[in-house]
Amino acid sequence: MKTLYLDCFSGISGNMFTGMLLQAGVPFDAFQDAMASLKLEGYSLVCESVSKLGIQSVYYNVILDAERHHHAHDGGHDHEHHHHHEHHGSHSHEHLVDTTGHHHHHQHRGLQEITAIIEASPLSDSVKAKSLAVFGELAKAEAKVHGVPVDQIHFHEVGAVDCILDIVGVAWALEYLGIEQIGASPLHVGSGFVRCAHGVMPVPAPATAELLAGIPYYATDIRGELVTPTGAALVKTLASYIGPRPKSFVHDITAYGAGTKDLEIPNVVRGFIGEAESWR
Repeated sequence: MKTLYLDCFSGISGNMFTGMLLQAGVPFDAFQDAMASLKLEGYSLVCESVSKLGIQSVYYNVILDAERHHHAHDGGHDHEHHHHHEHHGSHSHEHLVDTTGHHHHHQHRGLQEITAIIEASPLSDSVKAKSLAVFGELAKAEAKVHGVPVDQIHFHEVGAVDCILDIVGVAWALEYLGIEQIGASPLHVGSGFVRCAHGVMPVPAPATAELLAGIPYYATDIRGELVTPTGAALVKTLASYIGPRPKSFVHDITAYGAGTKDLEIPNVVRGFIGEAESWR
C-alpha cells in the first residue's frame, strides 16, 4: 500500500501538512484549481520554498483578502497572528468559533453550511467524505469544550474559509498522490500558554487536547502551540497508526512542510512516502 508516515517532531498544522504534500509532488496549479472548485471567495494561496535551519521546505498558507490590508507590513512569513496562532500560521485553537448565537458583522458558517459547500463541489466522493469526517471531529471537540450542541458551533467567515481550504486541501492532495494509508509519530505539542479570543489557554489548547484523546503526544520546553486543532483533527481522522516508525517501512520520498515561526528546532513536519503492508 502506498503509505505516508508523518514525523511530527515539531508538531503539525493544516498548512504544514499541505506544504509537505506540495513538496512531495502535488502541482500547485492543480491544487489551486481544485480549491477554486469550492467557490469560496476572498482569499489567495501562498506557496514558496523556504529554509528552516537548513532544511528546504514548502511554506503554504491561506491569506485572506479581508485581513491583507491590515497586515500588509508583515511580509510573506508572518501571517500567524491574524489567525490568533503564534507558531504555525494556521488556525486558532477555536477557529474563531462563535458559540453565543450573535452573528456580529461577519457571516458565520455552521457545520451544516460547511457540509453543503463541500458536497456541492465537483471533488471526488472520497475527498468529500474525508473532509467531512475531519470537520465532524473538529466540531465535536469544539462543542464539548464550549458545552454546546454540535449544531450550535459556528465558524466565523474568516475561520471557515481558512479551515475548509486546509482540510479539503489535505484530503485532495492525499488522493492526488495516491496515498492509501497514513501513520504518524507521537505528536510534539509544545508548552506554555497561548492567547485566544477567550483569554490565555494552556498548551495544548482545550479543543486540541480533546482531539488528542487516545493519541500519544508529548511536551518539551519549546514554548508555543505546535499542534493546532486542524492538525490534530487531520491526524485523528486520517491516521490508522500512531507510534514509532515501523522498522519494516521503506520510503522513497521525503518531503517537508514549513511552519511560520523560526524555532530552536526545524519548524517543519516531515513526510515519508513509500510502500508498506497494512498498519491497521
